[in-house]
Amino acid sequence: MTGNTKNMKRPEPDSNLSFIGKPMPVAEAMTKWPLRFSSSKSRKTLTIETPNGVNEERQPAKHHYELAVVDAVLFHLGDDVYVMAEEGKPKYIARIVEFFEAIDGEPYFRARWFYRPDDTVIQGLAHHVQAKRVFLSNVEDDNPLNCIFSKVNIARIPPQIVSGTEERAILPCDLYYDMKYELAHLTFSSADDVSPPTSSTISSECDSNCIGATPHKGEKFLLDLYCGCGAMSTGLSMGASLSGVKLTTKWAVDINSFACESLKLNHPETEVRNEAAEDFLRLLKEWRKLCLKFSLISSTDPTESVSALNDNEEDDGDESDDADGGNNGSEISSEEFEVEEFLAICFGDPKEVMTSSLHLKVRWKGYGPDEDTWEPFDGLGNCKGKLKEFVTKGFNSKLLPLPGDAYFVCGGPPCQGVSGFNRFRNKDAPLEDEKNQQLLVYMDIIDYLKPKYVLMENVVDLLKFSEGFLARYAVARLVAMNYQTRLGMMTAGSYGLPQIRNRVFLWGAQPTEKLPPYPLPTHEVLNKSLTPVEFEEIQVGTSQKDLLQLEKALTLADAISDLPAVTNCEEKDEMNYDKTSPKTEFQKFISLKRSETLIPLAGGDRSLFRKLYDHQPLNLKEDDFERVCRIPKKKGANFRDLGGVLVENNRVKFDPSVERLKVKSGKFLVPDYAMSFVHGRSKKPFGRLWWDEIVNTVVTRAEPHNQCVIHPLQDRVLTVRENARIQGFPDFYKLCGSIKEKYTQVGNAVAVPVGVALGYAFGMASQGLTDDQPVITLPFKYPKCMLGNAEEQSN
Repeated sequence: MTGNTKNMKRPEPDSNLSFIGKPMPVAEAMTKWPLRFSSSKSRKTLTIETPNGVNEERQPAKHHYELAVVDAVLFHLGDDVYVMAEEGKPKYIARIVEFFEAIDGEPYFRARWFYRPDDTVIQGLAHHVQAKRVFLSNVEDDNPLNCIFSKVNIARIPPQIVSGTEERAILPCDLYYDMKYELAHLTFSSADDVSPPTSSTISSECDSNCIGATPHKGEKFLLDLYCGCGAMSTGLSMGASLSGVKLTTKWAVDINSFACESLKLNHPETEVRNEAAEDFLRLLKEWRKLCLKFSLISSTDPTESVSALNDNEEDDGDESDDADGGNNGSEISSEEFEVEEFLAICFGDPKEVMTSSLHLKVRWKGYGPDEDTWEPFDGLGNCKGKLKEFVTKGFNSKLLPLPGDAYFVCGGPPCQGVSGFNRFRNKDAPLEDEKNQQLLVYMDIIDYLKPKYVLMENVVDLLKFSEGFLARYAVARLVAMNYQTRLGMMTAGSYGLPQIRNRVFLWGAQPTEKLPPYPLPTHEVLNKSLTPVEFEEIQVGTSQKDLLQLEKALTLADAISDLPAVTNCEEKDEMNYDKTSPKTEFQKFISLKRSETLIPLAGGDRSLFRKLYDHQPLNLKEDDFERVCRIPKKKGANFRDLGGVLVENNRVKFDPSVERLKVKSGKFLVPDYAMSFVHGRSKKPFGRLWWDEIVNTVVTRAEPHNQCVIHPLQDRVLTVRENARIQGFPDFYKLCGSIKEKYTQVGNAVAVPVGVALGYAFGMASQGLTDDQPVITLPFKYPKCMLGNAEEQSN
């Protein structure tokens, strides 16, 4: 990291300190460094505006040179050097980009600084990054010539994806770099400061891990990890389509069975796996072994090929022996059953015997689907023919992704260990907390599959907890694998929703791909997120807010005012709309039939008529329902309006002059927990929303005890569908499970329009249609962008 080298003093060297040779012709110097020259030769400094909008003072130049001598050492333009630092600190590292004599005759050089890993957002996690690695920054400044200490040999090596633990083979050097680091969105990106490296600056050989050997053409496959009900991948695919890229969610994984059912119902084209992510990773590794075993893929590692083939040496006989029965032609005892076919594969404990291992789902010969069972792989050694048939079919259909198959991996690994609701958070060692282990698993899957693109989503607490340790870890892991990375924080309401909802996103891209930018906001929404100073600038749109032409934020009325009235105990999960037409543009497009949108027709309802799903509220218990009915139908109403409550200095207390009211059951009308919530300062308990308001964030639980979730005019909490609309789900997106499960799925989802915006940015980057800027302007606004071909043709 750079320091204030201009004010540092260094002992004068014994040898001369001077420029060598004749000054550079003025015309040439003015062409190379136009900002260095002033029309007034009497000016001692020049104030210029840098590309990032910051004013910088520069010394006016009298002469420019190509060579200089410091301590009897000759330095050239373009040399990399160590620069004097404060006492006790490691020397700074810089590239000389300019030699000049100032107007006052003093010799200067301009430095473009290199950052060590611990100078970047990675900080204390620098040990995850390969030794001797540095990053070229876009930060430059002027320094006295005598601040140069010595030369340093920094090699530039080519972009190459590696395992996070792999050391790269490079020619002898002091340091090396292959990426640059920019403060804008704390971005690591491929170095493009010079022409492609020559053999003198790169490793002697580029191995099989070099990127670009197997380009993906046409349809691109997405793996959605921790997929929930599929909101993020749905949005990403829609946004990619708007950019001209066909992105298909080929695989999805989640531990919640109801969320998996919801995704499969709406996206039957997706292979949805209801399993833990760590089991999924184990399965991927075993699947690759099986593909190697049956020569469906080849390996560049001879040891791996041999070990895979030797897993079951007894199976090397004639594969045709078990073509009928799957038992190598041996006589079947009365206690044995014949395998008709294998139906599925998993790594886990489907038989609940407390031991996880590779299992296959078996259809037994002479038996129907009701008798299908999961069997351990180790007990199926006599079924090589049937196994080969299953693996070959799965390989051809891409049942599971092999390394390189997934073009894009997205996901939001749960990190409950950072939540403010967790009283036992481990601030000193966050990664030792079991509740944060999924972040490690997520990165291990990236390391194994090596997709072209990565997108990780998480809560803002990721930046706040333990000085942003987990966010830094995620960046460090990706950079260690040589992925480019970029951090951003997006507000859902800024993309066309009546909801604030801040979330952190981390882009990753292989070094030869374009690193996606973040989509700029389209709507004006006040951001209430408080983040550490270091991360303030990653809020997307902050630097451009004065230049953006934003539409007004949507309100609750814009989103839900057209929905039919329902009661606290609504039983129908499917209904027709009221006869009234949609009242807003948002309502018009969010209620389109599936056939009129960009979402594939294969899933969900395909009828000719619009249907409304999941418009049901949580059925409140009798006491809570009575309290809700007594909340006035006015803006700002909450438990404080129930009577017997005094407010002093925005803190509540019971009115001692009146007796506490009770509900029919005999319990108090104003519960003690409402009075004590946030030390009596909160207005959320039993709060009634209002039409002109914006929801803070859609939550996973609908109880009104400590949150504002009551409908403006109806005596109930917001329905699942109303929450889904606030999250940007189309009305035809049907959910599975109990009402509580549906609330959880909607509350955990990435807001669909945020996914759409990110999907568009990805699509443009994957086609090479973006530059190095960290942000991009969207040519559309949600939800009108949902419009599909059917609607366009009808117009």
